[in-house]
Amino acid sequence: MNLILQALQDIPSHQLAHLASLSRSSGIENIATNTYRLRSATKQTEISNYCLEHQIDFGFVPAHRRLADFGLLVMDMDSTLINIECIDEIADMQGLKSEVAAITEAAMRGEIDFSESLRQRVALLEGLEESALQQVYDERLKLNPGAESMLAGLKQLGIKTLLVSGGFVFFTGRLKKRLDLDYTHANTLEIRDGKLTGRVLGEILDATGKAQWLIKTRDALGLKPEQVIAMGDGANDLKMMAEAGVSIAYHAKPVVRAQASYAFNFVGLDGLVTLLNN
Repeated sequence: MNLILQALQDIPSHQLAHLASLSRSSGIENIATNTYRLRSATKQTEISNYCLEHQIDFGFVPAHRRLADFGLLVMDMDSTLINIECIDEIADMQGLKSEVAAITEAAMRGEIDFSESLRQRVALLEGLEESALQQVYDERLKLNPGAESMLAGLKQLGIKTLLVSGGFVFFTGRLKKRLDLDYTHANTLEIRDGKLTGRVLGEILDATGKAQWLIKTRDALGLKPEQVIAMGDGANDLKMMAEAGVSIAYHAKPVVRAQASYAFNFVGLDGLVTLLNN
């Protein structure tokens, strides 16, 4: 195993030396900006606590693993690819952000059923002008740090991208075009006479739906599970993450960090490229 260390700032030499000692590493290499490889490292429980304390993201990666070995990245949208929960920002246009955000948080922690939570939240949007969606996209939606760099690195290697979201087609469709993503799937808000009705059309794309789209896309591409990476931040991402060979918890809820292959608590999305291109 190689121990890959990443941080937002350069990692001081004494911290590298301490982690090398803890992991019984055979050597330290600087492989990218603020990124280090500790060769032939051994897993130790103390490493996790030390890295968290010093704001270092870490991952034990098989020495033979390369990003080019993968063929598909499956991503969540809200709070993973982008910086907001779209439905919370839409609700803000109704003066209901705090109420909707509380339901969103409970769903992301896995405390309430996602489909039921979505119905509750969307119902509160009844009567909102459709133009509010475009306003959220134009004024509030931003890509999370490192998104474009990550996608460029994947495209260079021919790795396909699937954005699968419990959010809305209004946003995934625009992001697909903007970022040249290969596939997107999400929920559709019902709109009549230019206003939201407070309902979602068709079957809600929930945790099971996300996993099913991963499997369907993976099989269509002729890939094995170990050739798929899944990335998310909330409890409704866990089923799709379980179907992937590698799962990444991105600035995620504790329940997701606990079950993921790797967790990015500090670095941006481009940390995926440096982690697996070690």
